[in-house]
Amino acid sequence: MNGPVIKMNPLVVALAGNPNVGKSVVFNQLTGESQHVGNWPGKTVEKFEGKLNFLGREIKIIDLPGTYSLSAFSQEEEIARDFIKKEKPDVVIDIVDAASLEQNLFLTLQLLELDVNVVIALNMIDVAKEKGREIDAKMLSRLLGVPVVPTIATQGKGIENLMIQTINVADQKRVKKRFPKNATKRYEYIHRIVERCQKETAVGPTLTERLDGILLHKYSGYLFLVMILLLMFFLIFQLGDATSGYIEQIVDYFRQNIPPEISSNALFLFFWRTIVEGVVAGLTVAIPYLIPFYIFLAILEDSGYLPRIAFLTDGLMHKIGLHGKAFIPMFLGYGCSVPACLGCRIMESEDQQFLTAFLATMIPCAARSVIILGVVGAFLGFQWAAGIYLFNILVIFLLGFVLSKFIITKPVGLIMNMPSYKIPNIPSILRRALLQVKQYIFIAFPIIILSTFVINTLDFFGLLRYISGFLSPITVGLLGLPSIIGITLIVGFLRKELAIVLLAALLGTENFSEVLTPLQMIVFTVVSIFYIPCAATIATLVKEFGWKKAAFVTVFEIIFAIAIGAIALRVLPVFGLS
Repeated sequence: MNGPVIKMNPLVVALAGNPNVGKSVVFNQLTGESQHVGNWPGKTVEKFEGKLNFLGREIKIIDLPGTYSLSAFSQEEEIARDFIKKEKPDVVIDIVDAASLEQNLFLTLQLLELDVNVVIALNMIDVAKEKGREIDAKMLSRLLGVPVVPTIATQGKGIENLMIQTINVADQKRVKKRFPKNATKRYEYIHRIVERCQKETAVGPTLTERLDGILLHKYSGYLFLVMILLLMFFLIFQLGDATSGYIEQIVDYFRQNIPPEISSNALFLFFWRTIVEGVVAGLTVAIPYLIPFYIFLAILEDSGYLPRIAFLTDGLMHKIGLHGKAFIPMFLGYGCSVPACLGCRIMESEDQQFLTAFLATMIPCAARSVIILGVVGAFLGFQWAAGIYLFNILVIFLLGFVLSKFIITKPVGLIMNMPSYKIPNIPSILRRALLQVKQYIFIAFPIIILSTFVINTLDFFGLLRYISGFLSPITVGLLGLPSIIGITLIVGFLRKELAIVLLAALLGTENFSEVLTPLQMIVFTVVSIFYIPCAATIATLVKEFGWKKAAFVTVFEIIFAIAIGAIALRVLPVFGLS
């Protein structure tokens, strides 16, 4: 008679380490397609989880946020510390950059002081060798009292041995070693460890050092920064715009091939305009921009260039209470506000994330650029369109300067490691991008469809014109615009470029100079670029910061856009515009 089958509980393994040590690559090597992503409870920092079956053991992998310490000065540090201390994972795999051993060991000592099993993955040993650094893993293991496994995660080398060691120590009770508590003495202790286990040989300048000589130079560094970001912006916009156009062509093809007896049916038309067009809006407004955004952001991060961008723009961003990393999501706001808001997760604190997202929503996205170029640029000239962009930048920085005094409770300086340049791991990048897009679809699509349903229901019952009359005290009284333009502000809530399409339909012409004065064109454009974000952006703000902060951004930007439009109506005639 066989004995009872004992089912072992799955092991819980947490991945810890400094930013840019290859943690995400290790996570992807271990979990493959079994990943899912969410947010840590009550936090805006993402939570990556996955599963692995190895040697008959089921293992749950938790990817902790990258952090330099467990001092809880940032969300990432707080999350990593609390998870290890409260959830007590069976093993913590500490991923260490072999090329920057001395710096990485500060977090290692903090982990070793906790009541948890630790295995060290000595990653990027190939990069360390290029720098003339050879590490004795056995000696390091003896000095720290835990297994040390050399790995090259991008090539999958050492990963199997890493998991064997993880399972071996999972059920052991580690005897904690005592380490110096003083800051100064702890660094001295780390220095002595490195001296005993690391040998350095003289080598010429590495590729990273040669590249940094150009990319971080006080002149050429900024030139290359502008070129790289403009290229990235151009590719995101072009790829997103082309993909959006293809989707619209496919939808048009199906729409044109619907039998007349069905397409003329009132119930079908209502369904098409309220449900189908909502899905199409979601597919065309964000997804085509989200995918290339995540891919390019991951390339910048995995290649090691992202920290360089933060370094170069740090001085400028400090003027508005932020630091250099905030430049990335704000710049990408020119492509689409949704990935700009999601990109704010790279900021360390919640207040910095919120202020960055707040300002990013006021940057003219590609859809708002359609209004700038299609109204002001086309009928008043390029110089006026360029003036709108410059005015927008000036207003955003002034707002950031003022709002930072109220929003930023604890300024955080830019302290980050400059990792070696690496060739990005494309499969890992694509997998991460698809995970993010999947998350966006589940969160934002229902709200986009609902907003489309509401707007088209109002239009179906002929209520939009009543609404425009209701809004006339604002559109006519404050802004000096035709009352019917009030409808464009409502529809612009769904998708910004719909405002200009509807504007042509409502005014009966695409030649806006026939029905609008130059002053009215400027006022309409200024209001449109500062006005309430689209439904997809609001959905993202709700997801990232909660409905209260999303509502604050929405209400503020409605009032601010109307106020600045009213000021423009009364000030610009002084400069001869009428």
